[in-house]
Amino acid sequence: MRDEHSDKAARAAGLSGLVTEPFSRRGFVMTGLMSGLTLATTRVEAQVIHTDSAGIQAGEVQIPAADGPMPGYRAVPGGPGPFPVVLVIEEIFGVHDYIKDVCRRLAKAGYCAVAPELYARQGDLSTMTDAKQIVRDVISKTPDAQWIADLDAAASYAGSAAKGDLGRLGVMGWCRGGRGAWLYAAHRRDLKAAVAWYGPLQSERTEIQPRTAGDVAAEIHAPLLALYGGADTGIPVATVEEARDRAKAAGKSVELVVYPDAPHGFHADYRPSYRKEPAEDGWKRALAFLKANGVG
Repeated sequence: MRDEHSDKAARAAGLSGLVTEPFSRRGFVMTGLMSGLTLATTRVEAQVIHTDSAGIQAGEVQIPAADGPMPGYRAVPGGPGPFPVVLVIEEIFGVHDYIKDVCRRLAKAGYCAVAPELYARQGDLSTMTDAKQIVRDVISKTPDAQWIADLDAAASYAGSAAKGDLGRLGVMGWCRGGRGAWLYAAHRRDLKAAVAWYGPLQSERTEIQPRTAGDVAAEIHAPLLALYGGADTGIPVATVEEARDRAKAAGKSVELVVYPDAPHGFHADYRPSYRKEPAEDGWKRALAFLKANGVG
């Protein structure tokens, strides 16, 4: 049976072709977020950025979804609002302390930031210590239609219960979440801006994940900032340039910034891949891009 929430979300966005795969909702495996940093990759605790909650409201929330409450993290400035909304799309490792800190950074910059745990139905990421297992057992089994509908649910939550202004809606994602930023920009017509941090443009097409980020480049509804590393061995810069050019030929706007010596994951301050200068420059560019395109 087709999921009614997914269908309604697709029709509301005016792009039902992207959310077409039927999928069965099931109970949430994760009913709360993990504590600390992911166990599934090498960590460098000494360089981790810690953003406090002074002047903002931040913490775990339960986001209404079609089949029950979905765990997530919300950070929003103090005061009545409403505030521009940024949907934060996690890496494959879940909404752990790095993603939570990113939300607090956005709140400090004046945004209502919401990070839903998009893999909560497929597996408990807090217990997983092997990235390959996460990809095999969780990422590959999460339908694109499911997480897209869940992002729509997170946006609705931000607008109704988190002092968010959906007239100023943006999205930002890292790694797999960067892929998500491309796809969500092709899904949602009222999106104002998208930021993709080193999201893969090419991936395996499957029944539940039928299109790549590169496939939808010419269909995006919002300007997109693409932040990539020239030393990323898994994402050839040429594939990003091709997507940019495809978007441009279709009259869309993609601004590509390549940091020549930066590897994959250069913004992830908890990992050895972190590169301070590209990370800080990319963050400044991302905030400026959001503001310049109506999310600010």
